[in-house]
Amino acid sequence: MKLWATLRFAGKRLAALLVLLLVVSFLVFALLYLAPGGPLAAMIGDRQLSPDSIAELTRKYGLDQPFLVQYAEWLGHAVRFDFGDSITTGTPVRSVILEHAGSTIFLSFYALFLALVFGLPAGVLAALKKNGLDRGVVAVSVFGISAPAFFTGVVFLYVFAVRLKWFPSYGEGEGFAGAVWHLTLPAITLAISVTALIVKFTRTAMSQALEQDYVAFARARGVPAWRVIGVHAFRNALVPVITAAGLVLTATLGGVVLVEVTFNVGGLGALLVRSVTQRDMPLLEGLTLVAATLVIVANLAADLLYSLVDPRIRFDRMSS
Repeated sequence: MKLWATLRFAGKRLAALLVLLLVVSFLVFALLYLAPGGPLAAMIGDRQLSPDSIAELTRKYGLDQPFLVQYAEWLGHAVRFDFGDSITTGTPVRSVILEHAGSTIFLSFYALFLALVFGLPAGVLAALKKNGLDRGVVAVSVFGISAPAFFTGVVFLYVFAVRLKWFPSYGEGEGFAGAVWHLTLPAITLAISVTALIVKFTRTAMSQALEQDYVAFARARGVPAWRVIGVHAFRNALVPVITAAGLVLTATLGGVVLVEVTFNVGGLGALLVRSVTQRDMPLLEGLTLVAATLVIVANLAADLLYSLVDPRIRFDRMSS
């Protein structure tokens, strides 16, 4: 019964997210027509093309068709992960995205790993120690959220790469060990703001959990403190933390752009900046739609994780 309720809830959530993704795809495609001079001018940019080349570009991308016809044709290809060819390189956008996705995925998971390793314990410790330590953790969290990624990245580059020479100053390295060595500074830079968010949510949720009656009852029964904190309070505090997973992922994806540009990492973030500066609209559309899909899937996964963290959550009630 619980499995069926979970599947039904997942189906409803997936249907709603697919509708949202359809709206996002429409807005992404409309970027061509919102650009000054129309889609053709946006794609040509400052390049000097012959009339034959312009006619070929118009025919290739169907720019002589009505807007809705163009969108329907583009959407039909997009659902198959086919976004056409990059204007600047002439290669399929799908191939360009897959070529650069590895560095971004590794960097994002590396940063999330560091953020969880340091953020969760710091949030729990801040909730337990309502004194100077708590205020110190909060102050560091505020700094982490407020500090721009490009600023902390430049500081880390100067201190740890230029002065101390502990880490490389650019690139993504080769192999697992090389990637870890090259991407440690970018991952720390990206993890700072994400860690601050995790600390904030964990501290708030843990403080509320520690004030509940079941925690006081467990302590009165003589349950060991580590079990009260680690099992009873922390498990319940994870639910709102998982709720914020979408916000954490959004912060990660937003920070990737600045971090990859700062450290010259050839990932999707740097590719997105390049597509904007070079007015490569097919590549920009593909990257934006992929990023939106990742955020939507992450939110769906966070919803499904609720039942694993807290079995009391009933999906049949949530979906009704």
